[in-house]
Order: sequence, then C-alpha cells, then structure tokens
Amino acid sequence: MMHRGLTFKLSVLLACIGVLASGATGYYAYRANRTMLVNEAERSLLTSTELLGQRLSVEIGDAAADAQVLGGMPSAAAVAQFDSGLGANEPRERLAQVFASFMAHHPEYLQIRLIARQHYGLELIRFDRDANRAVRVAGSALQEKGQFAYVFDTLALAPGRIYTSPITINREYGAHSAEGKPTLRLGTPVANASGAVVGVVVLDIDLAGLLKRLQSDLPSDYQVYLANEWGDFLVHPDASQTFGFDKGRRVFMQDSFAATRPLFEQSSSEVRLNGLTLPGQAAGQVLAFVRRPFGVSEGNRFIVLGLSKPLADVLSGANLLGDRIIRMVLVSSTLAIFLAILFARALTKPLHILAYAATHLFAGHAMETLPLKRTDEIGVLARCFDRLRREIKSQMDVLHNKQHELVHLATHDGLTGLPNRALFMQKLEAAIEEATRRGERLAVLFVDLDRFKQINDQYGHSVGDKVLVGVARRLRDGPAAADVVARLGGDEFIVLLEGSRSADAAQKIAARIMDTLNEELVIDEHCMTVGASIGISQFPVDSATAEELLLNADAAMYAAKSGGRCAYLSYRDLLDAQKLEQERGMQEDAEGSGPSLLPEAPV
Repeated sequence: MMHRGLTFKLSVLLACIGVLASGATGYYAYRANRTMLVNEAERSLLTSTELLGQRLSVEIGDAAADAQVLGGMPSAAAVAQFDSGLGANEPRERLAQVFASFMAHHPEYLQIRLIARQHYGLELIRFDRDANRAVRVAGSALQEKGQFAYVFDTLALAPGRIYTSPITINREYGAHSAEGKPTLRLGTPVANASGAVVGVVVLDIDLAGLLKRLQSDLPSDYQVYLANEWGDFLVHPDASQTFGFDKGRRVFMQDSFAATRPLFEQSSSEVRLNGLTLPGQAAGQVLAFVRRPFGVSEGNRFIVLGLSKPLADVLSGANLLGDRIIRMVLVSSTLAIFLAILFARALTKPLHILAYAATHLFAGHAMETLPLKRTDEIGVLARCFDRLRREIKSQMDVLHNKQHELVHLATHDGLTGLPNRALFMQKLEAAIEEATRRGERLAVLFVDLDRFKQINDQYGHSVGDKVLVGVARRLRDGPAAADVVARLGGDEFIVLLEGSRSADAAQKIAARIMDTLNEELVIDEHCMTVGASIGISQFPVDSATAEELLLNADAAMYAAKSGGRCAYLSYRDLLDAQKLEQERGMQEDAEGSGPSLLPEAPV
C-alpha cells in the first residue's frame, strides 16, 4: 500500500509539469468567465433598478395628478368650505361617488379623504380600503385630523402644489386594510374661487402593493430594497428589518451595505456590489442601488432603491464551464500520472522497506526488518525511524496519562474530588432510567452549608477550602456512603439515594447528614461547626426528569433555610404547606368580604 502511495505521489509530482499549463489556463478562464457574468448581472440589475425607480416615480406622479384632479373640482371646494359634516347633502354625495370611482380603479389606493380646514380638520368624505373593496366612513366615525402634518403642511401649500409625506407605517385608528401597512400620503390643497385654501385632499398609497405590482414583470428571483434619505429600510426581503424607527430600533441600509454610503452622502447616484468581490457585504448576492429624488417636503428628499439577485443564479453558467474544465484537467492528469508511474517505479523500489516500516511504525516485526547496520543514507534514515518510533511511543504514553487526568478533571471537582454537576446529572439521568425500568424510586438531597460564608470571611479562603474538603469527606464516608455524592459549586452539595430505601429513609438520612455536619470540625487548630440546610425531592412523585428533580430539591432547601437554618424539608411538604397557606388565605378573603354594610348585632 505504501509503495503505491509513494508511487502515486511521485507520479503526481511528475505529472504536474504537464497538468500545470492546462490547469492554469482553465482556472483563469473560469475566473474570467465568473467576473464577466457578475459584471453583466450588475449592469442588468442597475438598468432594472433605474427602470423600477422611473416607474415608481411615474406611479407616484399619476397618484399626485389624481389628487390634484379631486382637489381641483369645484364641488370639492364647495363641500370643504360650506359642509359641516352633519347629515347627508347632495353635493357631498355626488363628490363621494367620484372618490369611490377612484378607489375602485386604483387598488393601490388605501384611503382617499376630503378634509376641511375648519372644524379642526374634520374629515368630510373618507373612503378606506377593506380587502378588495372600498368602504365609506361616515357620520360619527369621521375624525378630526388637523393635528397631523399631512393636513397642516398641505394647508400651508399654494393651490396646485403636492405634499409628499415620509413613508411610514399607518398607525391611525380605523384605517381598515391600511392600518399597519407601509403608507405614502399625497396631499393637495383645495381652494375656493377666490384662491383661499379651504381644505385638503389626502390620498394614501399602499407602497408595498405598488412595488409588488411594479416588479411583477421582473424575474421571480429579484428582491427589492428601499430606504429613505436617512437610510432606514422601508422595503427589505426580511420584513423584520423594515421600519426600525417605528419599532424602537433603527436599521440602516448603509450599515448593512457599507458600499451604499456614498448614495446617502449624495456623492454618487448609483452603486453596484456583489458577493464575489465583497463577500462581507453582499454574501451570495449581486446588488444594484440608485438614488432618486422623492417629493419636495422635508420628510423624504430622496429615496434609495435597490434590486438583488442570488449570486448562484448568476454563476450557474460559470459552474458548467468549471465542470468541463475540471473534466479536461482530470483526463490530462490521469494520462500524466499513468506515464509518470513508469518512472516512479524505478525511484521507489529502494525505499519499499522504509515505506512499509513507516506505515507499521509500532509493529515489532517491521522494525526488525529495518537496515539499521547500513552506513549509507538508507541506514541513516532507518536509524532515524527507529528513534522516532521510540520517542512517539513514549510521548503517546504520556499523552494517554494526561488524557485520563483531563477526563477526570472534566467530570470531578478539583478541590474535593467529588463528581461535579455534569457527571452528577449523567448519573442521575441513568439512575432515573434504571428506576423507571425497575419500577423503583429514588431521592435527591440538596445540601447547602449554613455557616460557610462566615467561616470563609473569618478564617480566609484557605481554611474555607479545607472545610469544603472535610465536608465532602463526611458526606462521602458518612450516612450516604453507598450513594452518589457530588459538589455543584460553592458550598452546595448533592446526594443521590437509589433503591427502595430512597423514599422511606430520605428524611432519616437527611437528619443524619445534618447531625454529621453539625459535629465540630478542627481546621488549622480552629474549631468550627458548619451546619447545613437540606432540600429533598423524590422520583417519580415530585418529577420525572433530572433537571426538575434538582430544581425541586433546590427550592425545598431554600424553603428550609428561610424557615430557620439547620433544617431539612421535602418538596412535597413544601407544596402541601403552600397549598394550605393558599387555602387559609382564600378562607380569610372569603370571611373578610362579608356583608359589611349590615348593622352590627346588638350586644
């Protein structure tokens, strides 16, 4: 085997001279093809993005024209100036039919409203989008909107001008399908015959629906990005990244794609990037972004629109070419290796023995065949092999010993030598499986030392460590000697009682452990008493899982400690006590809620 392997390596080395030229040519052809495809995809995406931006501007312009048509109607000025919104009247109803017609022919319109300047910006005509139909809101459901920017900013404009709002999430109450959607509002003043602005027409556009309709003729694998002038994502393939300012955490496009920063600094109008040259910013994607003017108000002076395409789709053609190049290189390599084997055989024959010895480094018979007595280079190499084998064997013995030590340290407490939490949980889960199979019970005792902190503070950590070692010895060799004892950390220990005695004798063993830990300890000529509080939980009465058994025992221990130190308490008794306390509290509440308004009985 080693002979063939060495021959193969020599053959590959000789064959590389012939393979290098074809392989290098194929590699550079493959890389050039990938770069060309990505550049072409960037240009195509940029063109599509610019086209999408133009179409978006046209659609918004059309919507603005619709708003101006509605605002310029003489009946709109008459209704806005003289209608109080109370009761039905014929001019308002005729105008409402026009509003309804616009809603019916433009599914991207979420709301159309006529709002008067007077009456605190009262809505006089309002249509909301509800699913696929327009719903008219009338009567008391009409609201005063004078406090909103899209009303008072529009009222401040000259007739014929258009107000463009920031793109936000619609949070207005009673907006039907518009509520919670990304919304763009367009407003235009409504002026009477003398040119005085008496109201506004406000048109709400479903931005997401509009973009979805505009990109319907784009390839299905294209994804859209949209950000306002500050970089807040308004449209993103991951909906959780959009409208961060509405959720209390802002997500910026220039943070996600650092290459787009010049767009927001207005030093560039377009940016292209891809995951081939910038994998940190565009992982697995090809993207193009353009900056376009948006509205004339302060809310959004421009927007940044982007399209992306999966890099894998772009490189699919390059991958096919790469497969062909690989096959060509493999064929030429195989031929070169076949020819090189003829020359490699002559070179490898003197090394057969050493090759076999190298692959059977720890086999005695292989070492015996080494030509150790030879004085040439082969003999030197053979003696090096022999010394290497001995050194490696010695190092491996040391490594195995260290490995055993590391395994022990990973599963045992370094101070007390007891199992640690991880090993104890393994033993507890195994004990639960065995108890379940045999239909037996087991108990967990959570032991927490009561006076350890005072001892640690008074005598120092070195004495505290010796106290923990002494406590561990007493727990291991004392009343629970036949069961598992572990240290969870700090001054917390855990004892596992298995078998039929676990349920009946758990409290007795807990009492004996308390007596044992209450016995005086002598550490460095200092006499001290540690004491402990113990919590008990049992399987399967208190829980059927290891983690819950430990948590229940911990809860019982804390209850025992809060009731007075040097005590033990079972989790079942704790539950019974809590239940009794609840029943007593309910009884006292019932007694206290009697008919207090009745006069007291005479004495």
